[in-house]
Amino acid sequence: MAVNELPGIKLFEMNGRVAMITGGSKGLGYAMGAGLASAGAHLVLVNRKLGEGKEAAKALEAEYGVKARAYSADVTKLGQLEKVVSEVVKEFGRLDVLINSAGINIRGAIDELSPEEFNQVMQVNVEGTWNACRAVTPQMKKQQSGKIINMASTLGLVGLANRTPYATSKGAVVQMTRALGLELAPFNINVNAICPGPFLTEMNIPIAGTDEAKKFIVGATALARWGELKEIQGAALFLASDAGTYMVGSMLTVDGGWTAK
Repeated sequence: MAVNELPGIKLFEMNGRVAMITGGSKGLGYAMGAGLASAGAHLVLVNRKLGEGKEAAKALEAEYGVKARAYSADVTKLGQLEKVVSEVVKEFGRLDVLINSAGINIRGAIDELSPEEFNQVMQVNVEGTWNACRAVTPQMKKQQSGKIINMASTLGLVGLANRTPYATSKGAVVQMTRALGLELAPFNINVNAICPGPFLTEMNIPIAGTDEAKKFIVGATALARWGELKEIQGAALFLASDAGTYMVGSMLTVDGGWTAK
């Protein structure tokens, strides 16, 4: 292929494709959905609170002129996610992208946390991610195409004190992504993960002004600041579109230089 025949920017077009985003009504999930919608993707927002999902879907439809649907589901319940996938395929006829953005974080020293708190983080962040992957895989295999984007974290790659539940869960997501990437590659399904650094989401607002955040979080980045939500969109669009077709089991860090230091 000659250089002037390369498709270029068209690689990032998502016209008519369908993307399902867990935790898509706010934070990084909403931001990534907006990025995909700006490229023409239809959206399926999956949240426990249906009202929040409907508000987000309405806003995205109005802004980008795509179809956006909201469903209520608990990611720790595989059956609920399978029902959502069935409804999506019934309406759209296909499902092209899954972004696993649903997640929680419970902070604290290990001797101050309960086993129940640790298990709660693991259930949402690990089991929830696995369940969503499990729910979409049959349809993507049938299509012989698909993109799965897991939300890992820099804390799945490096450590931070008082984060054992979250860091453990995100380390598991990293390994899940690698294993599933190898498993699904023969079906033309790309499985990768984004590892965000410190983004100022609703999850992080409670600690944003603390000395710990200033020293160990913001201070750990080369840019010396929190990430803005719009700064996650390029990574999501890259992995969700044809631009990322040669990516398998990769961890794409978007961390302001945290892991580079």
